[in-house]
Amino acid sequence: MIPWVQIDSAKTPDGEQELRLKRRGAEFSIMLGSNELMNSRLSGSEEALASLSCEKIRGRVKPHILIGGLGMGFTLRAALGELGSDARVTVSELVPAVVSWARGPMAEIFGGCLDDRRVSVVEADVRLLIKSAAAAYDAILLDIDNGPEGLTHKANDALYDLAGLRSSRAALKPGGVLAVWSSGPDHGFTRRLGQAGFSVEEMKVRATGKRGARHVIWLATKQGQVR
Repeated sequence: MIPWVQIDSAKTPDGEQELRLKRRGAEFSIMLGSNELMNSRLSGSEEALASLSCEKIRGRVKPHILIGGLGMGFTLRAALGELGSDARVTVSELVPAVVSWARGPMAEIFGGCLDDRRVSVVEADVRLLIKSAAAAYDAILLDIDNGPEGLTHKANDALYDLAGLRSSRAALKPGGVLAVWSSGPDHGFTRRLGQAGFSVEEMKVRATGKRGARHVIWLATKQGQVR
């Protein structure tokens, strides 16, 4: 069996933990301690995050999507495949090394999507982009940590509490969608979405194929007329 080789590492934003990029043949893995955050063979649920969200806003003119977390680019690539030429996609990535990995050792996986003219990559905390926006986005897609808890960056908890969810709602256009990826269910989070003023759907999707692990995607729609 081909052994895993560590290519690079980077500190998490709090400086207390380490992200490690590993490679085995054509397969990549990003690890946090003993936890595998993502693997290049397992992309189904990240792609579903984009496809389900884009379906909700299909038909809008010049849609603007905010993606929180670059990862291995699966959500970004899937969104670009769903959206028309008039769309804008802003990707917020807090760890600069992840962007460097995307343009360097994992460039083949990304397939040039970072150079798509519809895409802007911002090396910043997605919370800041959300807080500074007012009815700016047609969809906000969050694939950060392992779901509604701050695993790599404890401050991410503020994205998922009631105040953070209300900020996301304010950043969406009427009828816009907040989509959140998680490795598993969280009934408290489902309840908070409703308390924040969203209409909520909770979807279970496979990590890959028919036998992969089941992940959860929340599709939370801001009620109101589309402008």
